[in-house]
Amino acid sequence: MNLNVKGEGRLPLLSHSRQTLPALAILLGASVWGVIWYPLRLLAALGISGTLAGTLVSLATCLFLAVVFWRSLSAALRSIWSNSLALSRYDACLLLAALALAGGVTNVGFVWGTIHGQVMRVMLLFYLSPAWTVFFAHWLLHERLNLADIAIALLSLAGAMLMLWSPELGLPLPADLAEWAGLLAGISFALQNVLSRRMSHALPTLPAQLRTATVFAGGVLIGLASIAFEPISLDRLPFAPPVLTYALLLTICLGAVLALNNMLVQYGIQRVAANRAALIMLFEIVITALSVWWLTGEMPGPREWSGASCIIVATLLSSWIHRRR
Repeated sequence: MNLNVKGEGRLPLLSHSRQTLPALAILLGASVWGVIWYPLRLLAALGISGTLAGTLVSLATCLFLAVVFWRSLSAALRSIWSNSLALSRYDACLLLAALALAGGVTNVGFVWGTIHGQVMRVMLLFYLSPAWTVFFAHWLLHERLNLADIAIALLSLAGAMLMLWSPELGLPLPADLAEWAGLLAGISFALQNVLSRRMSHALPTLPAQLRTATVFAGGVLIGLASIAFEPISLDRLPFAPPVLTYALLLTICLGAVLALNNMLVQYGIQRVAANRAALIMLFEIVITALSVWWLTGEMPGPREWSGASCIIVATLLSSWIHRRR
C-alpha cells in the first residue's frame, strides 16, 4: 500500500520534469541567440568582416558536428547514397540542397546585419519570419491558408511598416543594407524551418544532426560565395600571434556553442507543443533588447517598440490559433 502511494507521488514529478526540462532547453537556446551578435561584433572589431566571420563560425560548427556526431552523420549519408529511404536519392539530395541554400542565406544575412546595423531593428525584421512561414507552409507543405493566417501575416507586416516608417525616408522600407540583410535572413529562416519540417516528415529516419550540419554547411558555401562581394583588407586581418590566437579561439568556441545550442533547441522542440515553443522563443527579443542596451547603449524608440508589439502579438495569435486547430 505504501509502495503504491510513493509511486503515485512520483508520477506528477516525472511528468513535471518532462515538461520543464524541454521548456528550459528552448529558453536557454533563445537566450543564446539573443546575445550571439556580440561575439560576432568582437570578431569584426579584430578586422574580420561580417561575411568572413559568419563563414568561419559556420565552418567551425560543421567541424564540431563532424567530429562529435560522425557515426550518425556517416550512417545517414550512406542511407541516402544507397537509395534505401522513402524518397529517391535525387529527391533527398535536392531537399538537402534547398535546406543548405536557405540556411546559408539565413546565417550570412543574420551575421552581416547584426554586425553592420542597429541590432534591435535588424532582429525585429528577422522576426517577421512567422509571416513568411504562413505562405511557405501553404506552398511547400500544402497547409490550408485561411483568413486568420492572412490576417496574422498582415499584422506582422504592419508592425514592420510601423517600425520602418518615417517622414524623412518616405516608404516604410529598410533604411540600409544591414536591415535588408535582416529582412532577407528572416525570409530564409522561415523557408529553412518549413524545409526542415518537410524533411523530417519525408525522411523521419535521418537524425536531426544531419539537418543542422546541412544548414551550417550552407552557411559555409554561401559565405564563401559572398566574400567575393565584400572587400577584405589584408592589413586589418589579425595576423599577429596573440590576436590571431584570440580570434581562432573565439571562432571555435562560437562554432561549438552554436552546434550545442541547436541540439538543445531541437531537444526542446521535439518534446514541447509547437504553440508553446513559439511563445518561449519570443524571449529572445527580450534578451536581445537587454543585451543591446547593456553592451552598446542602443535604445529602441517608441516606433520600434510599437512595431515589435505588433510582431509579438501576431506570433501569440498564430500560436493560439494553431493550438485551437
